[in-house]
Amino acid sequence: MVFSSPVFMFIFLPLVFFVVTGVMLIKCKPAVKIANCLLLAASLFFYAWGEPVLILFMIGVTLLCYLFALVIERFNNSDHPKKQAFRTAALVISLVVSLGVLFFYKYAGFASQVLTGKALNIPLPLGISFYTFQALSYVIDVYKGKAKASKNFAKVLLYVSLFPQLVAGPIVKYQDVEAQLEERSLNAEQVACGLRRFICGLSKKMLIANTVAVMADSVFSLGAAELTGAAAWCGAIAYLFQIYFDFSGYSDMAIGLGAMFGFRFNENFDYPYKSLSIKEFWRRWHISVSSWFKEYLYFPLGGNRKGRFRTCINKIIVFFFTGLWHGANFTFIVWGLWHGFFLLLEEYIPKPKKAIKSMPVKIITYGLRYIYTMLVVIVGFVIFRADTLSYGITFVGKMFADFGKLPESLGPALATADVYTGIIFIAAVVLSFPVSRIIMKKAERKGGAVKNVVEVMSFGGAAVLFIACVLCLASSSYNPFIYFRF
Repeated sequence: MVFSSPVFMFIFLPLVFFVVTGVMLIKCKPAVKIANCLLLAASLFFYAWGEPVLILFMIGVTLLCYLFALVIERFNNSDHPKKQAFRTAALVISLVVSLGVLFFYKYAGFASQVLTGKALNIPLPLGISFYTFQALSYVIDVYKGKAKASKNFAKVLLYVSLFPQLVAGPIVKYQDVEAQLEERSLNAEQVACGLRRFICGLSKKMLIANTVAVMADSVFSLGAAELTGAAAWCGAIAYLFQIYFDFSGYSDMAIGLGAMFGFRFNENFDYPYKSLSIKEFWRRWHISVSSWFKEYLYFPLGGNRKGRFRTCINKIIVFFFTGLWHGANFTFIVWGLWHGFFLLLEEYIPKPKKAIKSMPVKIITYGLRYIYTMLVVIVGFVIFRADTLSYGITFVGKMFADFGKLPESLGPALATADVYTGIIFIAAVVLSFPVSRIIMKKAERKGGAVKNVVEVMSFGGAAVLFIACVLCLASSSYNPFIYFRF
């Protein structure tokens, strides 16, 4: 079951929302506990809808981390060497088993292909990369003393399986929602804002990502002989927008759904396509995963505390695993290392000691930095999208070496385009920048009638967008979220 399916939008979500909200509005002491039980049942049903058997592995990973977290906390305050060793062993075993399950389902086939030339056909459970990392962050935080181990397994299972963020994130730390699992409130404004956020995410997916995906898919399906440089650029830019609006749309929907049930999740995207460096890009792109690798891999490796050379090695390791996390293919590994290389490059480039005061020079500098960043990101996503590494390299080569005559060379890309596609591309460019945020901030500063008018218009616009999404869903085939396969 996916967020943009009719079953979810018109049956599952309304039913769960009205039942859970009805319980929470009673405002009695056990209301939150009852709501949590209902949400847990709904979340397990949500996952079982797509994975009726493999749901057992999600529950098993959670149970493992729950039990080992209890063992670890029991010895957290002990200085006895044997107890400390037992505590460390519990952490190591939970890491090995959980990551072992992840490796088997996600990478065993790839490893077999590389080592023997024969791929194993192993079904990939939905969201395994996300819920494994979430469960591991729980047991690691208990080990570090950042979170208290819960004695209630249902509470931990709800934390891992909560359906708004179960199959594609954002990855949520237990310490960030622990208090909300115990006590939270719900009001009309929060529900309305959550619903608006959900619709915005749905619109990103249905109206923008699905539209540009047609061009991206058609171009990336071309053979090397058919592909032209101009068509390659169209396909690369189409995929640039597809992956952003697809994944950020899902994150918006997850955050909006969380708000509708009283939860506050951290942001997962912060307009990454306005970045002026690859370092800034990774502060804005897929924030929950980059933060996870930073906290649970980069810092334990030593971070930047052991000299520049060691810092570079640590970053390469982190981006190798960041790429590998996305999928069992050399394309993902190279994509991760590609970004790691430019992060290292930026590490060694000397920064100007004085701020640039000349406006023309500042504009040119910012323009060059932006072009550099977007070129790196676009080329990286071409490798990311390609089915094989060799095709990805060929695709990039066409982008920079095959300059055919226009408009003939655009034919393979424009064969699937129309006026509506052009409008959507313009909207994608505009919405890649914080236009709505700027408008809302200006309205808040002015306050009064201006703020109220902007608020009413935003909710009215959301209603129109929802109708457009429903019409789009009814008249076209559905495209699954890209990150469901990661």
